[in-house]
Amino acid sequence: MSTPEHHSDTRTTAEPPLARLMRPVNSVVERFIPSALIFAIVLTVVVAVMALILTDSGPMTVIEGWGVGLSGLLEFMTQMALVLLLGHALASTRPVRALLGRLASVPRSPLKAYVFVFVVAAISCLITWGFGLVVGALLAREVAHEFGRRNIPISFPMLVAAGFSGMVVWHMGYSGSGPLTAATPGSFIEKQVGYVIPISETTFSWWNMSAAVATVILVAAALWLVAPRVVPASHRITAEALKESDQEVQQPKVEAPADHLDASRLPTLLIGIALVAYLVIHFAHGGSVTLNIVNWMFLALIFLLSRNSFEVMGLIKNAASNVGDILLQFPLYAGIMGIMTATGLIQVLSDSIVAVASPQTLGLLAFLSAGLVNFFVPSGGGQVAIQAPILLDAAARLDVDPSVMIMAVAYGDQWTNMIQPFWALPLLAIAGLKIRDILGYTTVVLLVSGVVFGATMLIVGAGV
Repeated sequence: MSTPEHHSDTRTTAEPPLARLMRPVNSVVERFIPSALIFAIVLTVVVAVMALILTDSGPMTVIEGWGVGLSGLLEFMTQMALVLLLGHALASTRPVRALLGRLASVPRSPLKAYVFVFVVAAISCLITWGFGLVVGALLAREVAHEFGRRNIPISFPMLVAAGFSGMVVWHMGYSGSGPLTAATPGSFIEKQVGYVIPISETTFSWWNMSAAVATVILVAAALWLVAPRVVPASHRITAEALKESDQEVQQPKVEAPADHLDASRLPTLLIGIALVAYLVIHFAHGGSVTLNIVNWMFLALIFLLSRNSFEVMGLIKNAASNVGDILLQFPLYAGIMGIMTATGLIQVLSDSIVAVASPQTLGLLAFLSAGLVNFFVPSGGGQVAIQAPILLDAAARLDVDPSVMIMAVAYGDQWTNMIQPFWALPLLAIAGLKIRDILGYTTVVLLVSGVVFGATMLIVGAGV
């Protein structure tokens, strides 16, 4: 399809000074960071070598620990895959797309449109990251179409960057992998800490909610400041290009008798109502929010908002292409956990953190380290699986609340997502752009949000 291609003359006039300053860094990120699968393989080798050097374990122990560990996250892997699958499908349902079409007519100027797309995407990501990721892309498309209809020039790369920037708060919200894992009975976090950590101490803590609000406000202001005031032709997108990347589910013809049942509203409606009934009973009996409950909520909405099983299966088919990375990489992350546990490497790494940290600075150091690790383990759930055991052990030895460590990993993960291409790929595929088209803007989001996250960890560490 035809997509905007930047030329040096128009790019210079469209980019703000800070975006131009970060262009060399963005170029390195795009050209030299390999796929997430290669990172997972390299990280496996690195951890294995570290275990051989830093512990008394031999090759047999490392290999055995890795092999046994491969199946250690199968349940968690399925839960994470469903979060993305169901969130993507929910965002693509006809009622949600119709709502996005109406929302696209709200902003009346390009600058307001960029901020509006970001705020809507951020709120959606706080509901669930899979939902918000797709909403950001679809709303950017709808706004571009609406401004094209009005014949008002608008920067499509800036719209898509604003939509993706909503991911900078996803791990602070309802579908945060770390907080929900800690709140799920039987999780590896509960086994290490000794108790379930409710989301009232993580996601819905006063300091996390305050940080989420502050991040949305400050990032919105930053996007307003760096947005291009002059929109070159290379930043615009045609109606034909938008249509080519459309993923709307088409209803097949009803011919055979069995097709009438597939086209009926009744089966999906019954399942949707049954899921709602179960959720009501669950919460009425004092049940809590877990990864499973979040997924069943989204599944219920998909069944209730879809016209029939044809549409449900079409939505799932479109969303399934984004789930393969999780299914392939999570066993490797589990194998890394197996190596660290079997060889005692967790204890060694925890010792190194405790040696340089204090109760006041552990949260900040954990956040910064999580931001770095996110380049190698772009999945939030995978990162929690690898880092949480180390940081929770350090927290126990320094008498730091484990909920702070859970959110430190969450903050680091969402922070460097802004320049990590992994989660941008599904959004860019929907929008029809390349990562280089948005990195100049999302780098600014990285800088602004990093100040908020780092300050939050310091405030919590100081016991304010």
